[in-house]
Amino acid sequence: MKSKINLAGICLPLTTCFEASEDIDLAGLAANIRRYNDSGILGYVVLGSTGERVNLNEQEYFRVVETARALTPTSMTFIVGAGQQSTRGTINEIRAAVDAGADAILVLTPYFYHSAITQDALVTYYNRIAETSPVPVLLYSMPALTGIKIEPKTIAELAAHPNIIGVKDSSNDIDGFQQTVALCPKEFAVLTGNGTVLFDALKSGATGGILAVGCAVPEVCIEIFQLFRQGETERAEQLQSKLTPFAAAVTTRFGIGGLKAALDFAGYNGGPVRAPLQSPTTGQIEEIQQLLNEVQLRTATR
Repeated sequence: MKSKINLAGICLPLTTCFEASEDIDLAGLAANIRRYNDSGILGYVVLGSTGERVNLNEQEYFRVVETARALTPTSMTFIVGAGQQSTRGTINEIRAAVDAGADAILVLTPYFYHSAITQDALVTYYNRIAETSPVPVLLYSMPALTGIKIEPKTIAELAAHPNIIGVKDSSNDIDGFQQTVALCPKEFAVLTGNGTVLFDALKSGATGGILAVGCAVPEVCIEIFQLFRQGETERAEQLQSKLTPFAAAVTTRFGIGGLKAALDFAGYNGGPVRAPLQSPTTGQIEEIQQLLNEVQLRTATR
């Protein structure tokens, strides 16, 4: 039987806070979580791509997960990111995440040996992960970063495994998203990871979203989700049109550094990224602030 973990709503892929020295700022992370807890979000993904997982060592990974787990109410969904280049490495990483309190695991595709990561290889990989994981598994397709896409037919095949409960699709391929929804069982959660297409994904049957832009404006993403669920699709689409330029700026255009700048402007702890990632330029920061102001203003006067 599939897990009863609630995936119908908006989850936030938490950023990892750093000091100016690039040491982890656990106090900043804790302050963000305490504020998010009152925002109406469904839960968190800790140490996904937005959390700069690849720039952390194993000790830091455990400390971040443990800190976030301690501050997350048990009523909220708590997912931890994992994904090494080997099956064995991913299995070991999952054990550490579960020891730190993960309710479920979001597993990124391996990608370094790009030509070897066929759809058949992904099926074998994820089935092995699901068989060994003590908690439910979500697939994570992030082709913009990895160059590897989990195709709809592959997702549908993997959805048959009792310990694979959903997928986060971070592409903007709505046709593919629709195919995934159509091919998968109703109880299988198909989540969008792209805030620029939240409304379109919901129209296509998305369960919800795991949205980086939501870290800066959780209330806007929640409102789009709620309006859609209430049948107020025109209002939801209007709000999406206000969110989209900002979402694009703090993800594909200016990356995690841009998102962290937006967090600072929104009153959260953003701070620096860890090198070799770079913070946005002065001009980019000004654009991010303007776009954020427009979202907040238009939302307030909608």
